[in-house]
Amino acid sequence: MGQLQRQRVARLATLLYVMLCSCLTIELCSAQQEPRLQIYPTQEVQRKPVGKSLILTCRPNVPDQALVTDLQWKDNMNNTILPKPTGRNHPPMYTETLPGESLGLMITALTSEMGGKYYCTASYANTEILQTSVTIKTYVAITWTNAPENQFPILGSDYVVKCEVKADPNPTIDWLRNGDPIRTDAKYVVQTHGLLIRNVAETDDGIYTCRAAVIETGELLERTIRVEVYIAPVITHLPAQLEAVEGKPFAANCTAIGKPVPEISWIKQSVQLNVATADRFTVNAQTGLMTISSVTQEDYDTYTCIARNGAGVVDQKTKLNVLVRPSIYELYNVTGVSGKEIAITCRSKGRPAPAISFRRWGTEQQYTPGIQMDDERITLEQYFDDERGESTGTLRIARSQRTDDGLYQCIASNKGDTAYKTGHIAVEFPPDFSHMKELPPVFSWEQRIANLSCLAMGIPNATIEWRWNGRNIKDMYDTNLKIEGTGPRSDLIVHPVTRQYYSAYKCIATNIHGTAEHDMQLKEARVPDFVAAAVPRQLTATTITFDIRGPPTELGLPILAYSVQYKEVNNPDWSTALNRSWSPDSPYIVEGLRPQTMYSFRFAARNQVGLGNWGVNQQQSTPRRSAPEEPKPLHRPEQNDKEEPVVVSPYSDHFELRWGVPADNGEPIDRYQIKYCPGVKMAGTWHELEDRCNTVEVVETTSYQMTDLSGNTYYRIELKAHNAIGYSSPASIIMKTTRGNDVIQVAERQVLSSAAIVGIAVGGVLLLLFIVDLLCCITVHMGVMAAMCRKAKRSPSEIDDEAKLGSGQLVKEPPPSPLPLPPPVKLGGSPVTSPLDEKEPLRTPTGSLKQNSTIEFDGRFVHSRSGEIIGKNSAV
Repeated sequence: MGQLQRQRVARLATLLYVMLCSCLTIELCSAQQEPRLQIYPTQEVQRKPVGKSLILTCRPNVPDQALVTDLQWKDNMNNTILPKPTGRNHPPMYTETLPGESLGLMITALTSEMGGKYYCTASYANTEILQTSVTIKTYVAITWTNAPENQFPILGSDYVVKCEVKADPNPTIDWLRNGDPIRTDAKYVVQTHGLLIRNVAETDDGIYTCRAAVIETGELLERTIRVEVYIAPVITHLPAQLEAVEGKPFAANCTAIGKPVPEISWIKQSVQLNVATADRFTVNAQTGLMTISSVTQEDYDTYTCIARNGAGVVDQKTKLNVLVRPSIYELYNVTGVSGKEIAITCRSKGRPAPAISFRRWGTEQQYTPGIQMDDERITLEQYFDDERGESTGTLRIARSQRTDDGLYQCIASNKGDTAYKTGHIAVEFPPDFSHMKELPPVFSWEQRIANLSCLAMGIPNATIEWRWNGRNIKDMYDTNLKIEGTGPRSDLIVHPVTRQYYSAYKCIATNIHGTAEHDMQLKEARVPDFVAAAVPRQLTATTITFDIRGPPTELGLPILAYSVQYKEVNNPDWSTALNRSWSPDSPYIVEGLRPQTMYSFRFAARNQVGLGNWGVNQQQSTPRRSAPEEPKPLHRPEQNDKEEPVVVSPYSDHFELRWGVPADNGEPIDRYQIKYCPGVKMAGTWHELEDRCNTVEVVETTSYQMTDLSGNTYYRIELKAHNAIGYSSPASIIMKTTRGNDVIQVAERQVLSSAAIVGIAVGGVLLLLFIVDLLCCITVHMGVMAAMCRKAKRSPSEIDDEAKLGSGQLVKEPPPSPLPLPPPVKLGGSPVTSPLDEKEPLRTPTGSLKQNSTIEFDGRFVHSRSGEIIGKNSAV
């Protein structure tokens, strides 16, 4: 039963399918038989946005396509739309035949005016007119006409964030900030063409969204706008005036703030030039730093600093003053007369006009404008011409003096630098002999030629003439009087063959400012008088020390030596006496005497003339042999306590004790005893630590190395000398060692003693002196060896005379050097440019005047090394 039922359903379905197919076949047949036109897209109304392109295709739907003719499109004004013309220009609307016998309507860009009904028409078989239509409705899509994606309001102003939209129908606009809707309030106002932000603040930075919607079309569009608040530039630093130094680099900074960072430029006002493009100028637009590689005077101008960013432009002016370093263009040497006014003028230029001062060469103190507080004679005058950048300084000296003569430095200074130039003030004055008033007389004896030198100080140089007994020596034609030089120095060479030449001579100096006279005395020299006194001051068994009081001396003829002859009293013959001589400034000690012996002594003084008469005869006995004298330690105290001096050792664990050899008192010293004990002072009393005392004895040395000492400890050291008689009285010192370990460690190996080192050093010095003396003897025939050679050539009579003096040696001293006199000065009047250009004071040429002769005295004769024989104590 079920199967039968299923078969029935199947038959029914088949029947229905056959019927449906039949109906469709019939319909198609009837359609093919009715010709018509079909427009694609098939919608009768086409809604398209303005500005879009569009194609509408009209296709004939007829049984026979060959029978279709005159297929065309008509616009909304019922005008036939023409096909596309040949060429490149496309009309806004045209037709174009498409494959499949279709005709397309091409609209390149829809406009609002193109809206309306369009028709497609054709003829079929020349008997039937076919026509169909389509309606085009246009609308304006949402278009952002003025809605920049980045907008920059300025801080503190009201600003409209622009969002202008074009659409038809009109859209509705709303705003969002960071995704949140914005409502109109005191801060924001939603306007037709944008969003008004009142009093823009930096916090208004952010992302804003402008949203447009057209309800009729359902179109929705969003525009994201980034808002960044700009801050107008402000110049924060630019001095009103700048100063640059000519010839030097210069930099100026114009600092500005703003958002974004302002770009800075510099404009030279007079020529409206952006200096970034000029030579020698560089500008950093980010930092505002303007640099000039080398400033010139043409850079003097007003400059404008301009700071510019998206928020605005600001400018500020500054004046650049070019400092011209001072230069001194005029300074002349001047010459004046003593007692009258002298003025030296210095002229300088620079910008600003330099201040001019002076200072005396060799001093640091400058003269101040006006009258000087320490010398009212001196006035400094200053004059400034700021417009020309010049200044003048004049140093006036009223009632000028000889001491005003010298170099004066002009100092011109301004903010740029300081310039220096040196000029000379020469003060002329009449001849003057004040420097010769204290000179001793000139001495001669035994007809020795004498030289009387006269030097007149004066500017200009003086001429000199000599007079004797009121007569002009030049006119006397005396062969014993010879004049060399006429000024400012003149020498009168006198050969005193008779006593009349020992007299006064007058030197007369003359220049344009006056005349001066000076008397010079030529005296006959004599040997010294008797020694006034010779008193024994210290006696030992083998030595006697005397205090000698010499005879009166004449100025210019000093005592050169003291001599003593001594013999035992029982020896009546003075010709066999021993002789001893000393220089006047040495200890007068007679050594090598025998103990317990009576001696006779006589004394004499020697000057350049010779040995005086023996006098002060006296007898003195030596004491008996005894223990040596107390030795003297050779240490200088470096630290003093309240009772006695302290010698400080440079080491903490050792100390070298040194001493001098004392008098042995008749018996040779055979050893020294050294005792040193540590100790302390309590209540002013020295307390020794007896159990820690050390006693040593040394021979044939004058030093001892004390070792194994304690640091920062006081030691009392006692030193005694010993001979066959016994010990001397002790010499005592207090020594203190330093604290801590020594930086310099004493080597354990054997080293040379101090005496050995001193001996080596002395030997080296003596060897060097011997070599130098040998070279002097060979080259210039001077020195000890040369003197010995000359001594070996003396006559027998000279040797006999010297033998009579005994075995002692006379200490010979050369005669005093003549008093040095200042050279004359010659002045110039030319401009000077620097101290090196200054003309130095004239110096006397060595070949034009007599030079001092080197004199040696061998006990009887005077020898002149230069070939000239001159008297003692020449005034030269």
